[in-house]
Amino acid sequence: MRKYSRRFSEILQQVDRSKFYTSLDAVKLLQKLSNVNFIETLEAHIILGLDPKYADQQLRTTVILPKGTGKIVKVAVIAKGEKLSEASSAGADLVGSEDLIEEILKGNLNFDKLIATPDMMLLIAKLGRILGPRGLMPSPKSGTVTFDVKSAINEFKAGKLEYKVDRTGILHIGIGKLNFSAEDLNLNLKTLQESIDKNRPSGAKGKYWKSLYLSSTMGPSVPINISVLRD
Repeated sequence: MRKYSRRFSEILQQVDRSKFYTSLDAVKLLQKLSNVNFIETLEAHIILGLDPKYADQQLRTTVILPKGTGKIVKVAVIAKGEKLSEASSAGADLVGSEDLIEEILKGNLNFDKLIATPDMMLLIAKLGRILGPRGLMPSPKSGTVTFDVKSAINEFKAGKLEYKVDRTGILHIGIGKLNFSAEDLNLNLKTLQESIDKNRPSGAKGKYWKSLYLSSTMGPSVPINISVLRD
């Protein structure tokens, strides 16, 4: 039987596990229950009716959360020529060409997003074993392979997220900080829900949304009424 800390056990008792909460009520409850000495992240855990081992049931895309994530995102850009100065002017934290590739090969990964121009992808291929396991490898699907580096940098710093189902068909996504207003967090969640529905894979069969739980970094999970959210 799982053992919980006294703190967690006390707040868990305040969650009614027999009911499904509206997303707004769940957010307000998690804000009320938060009692740690740092600002927690609100997380959405979504089980979808997908089996990612099939190509037509994979879900990987991006969404721009209207209220941002509350996280300072460090962006690195690998490019050449005028795109280097464009990236610097747009606020990229790290900019480089072959020199930055060599730094990454040495293990210097002081960034959250790596954007690359298409003409650099052949050189970046050798970084796959380092970046791949960390989810940092540039990809057209995630919007991180582009010649429009200015827009890409601005979007990721403003709250653009990449998400994809794990091997069991589950999404785990942070959608903001608990010190946001409940309404702003709920708007981020609604935007995410609409994105997931819009990008439903062609091979998805039967019930698409199976369950949705909201939780905070150190808090309990709260079951959500999916039908109300999707109305």
